[in-house]
Amino acid sequence: MNDDTELLTMTDDLDTDAETTTDDVATDAAVDEVAADAPAEDEALSFDLTSDAETTDEEEVAEPVDDPWTRPGRWYVVHTQSGYEKKVTANLAARIQSMNMEDKIYEVVIPMEDVVEFKNGRKQVVQRKVFPGYLLVRCEMDDESWYCIRNTPGVTGFVGQSQKGQKPTPLSRREVETFLSAKGDGEEVQTRKKPKLEYEVGESVRVKEGPFADFSGQIAEINADHLKLKVLVNIFGRETLVEMDFGQVAKL
Repeated sequence: MNDDTELLTMTDDLDTDAETTTDDVATDAAVDEVAADAPAEDEALSFDLTSDAETTDEEEVAEPVDDPWTRPGRWYVVHTQSGYEKKVTANLAARIQSMNMEDKIYEVVIPMEDVVEFKNGRKQVVQRKVFPGYLLVRCEMDDESWYCIRNTPGVTGFVGQSQKGQKPTPLSRREVETFLSAKGDGEEVQTRKKPKLEYEVGESVRVKEGPFADFSGQIAEINADHLKLKVLVNIFGRETLVEMDFGQVAKL
């Protein structure tokens, strides 16, 4: 009887040891699996930020500025009857379409600027032609495009074409940037000093600001009530009457 009891106790001990051993093996296996997934101590942690960086770069890239000088073709000056610029522009647009010249004549512009005027005691922004009687045309100049533009009703000729058969002279980069750059939103960039009423008709002046900055001209009319002058400015070889404020000019 004692022998049987002793044998039973030994069997229970063996079973307990086996269960303990099995649990230890399972635990060791789990630890090994976690260790395998974990990075090695000497291995540096790294993160892929490429996509985020690319997205950030794309968001930070500024939109390209639309520069009239870099557009296809060259800019030319077309003389029209003063006061009929819009009608001549419409005539030319219709002629370009009817003659299928869209691949050579790209753009027709009436240069405008925003100016501040006071009417009935109220300040308002109005658009005014930079130089009346002229259009700017961007095109590939050849015999066909010349014929299309020159024979448009209301067009009296090209500026810069002194001899028959000679191709017109395109505008320089400085001229394009001067006459086609944005002319603001009517807000005064800086407070002007109160101008002195010391100008005389026939007096030569220099333009200080606006689209004709650095041009020289001769005073043709003076409107002292509205503090405005009309100055004859040499544009493209022709004397053109331009209205401006007293504060936009200076004596030579």
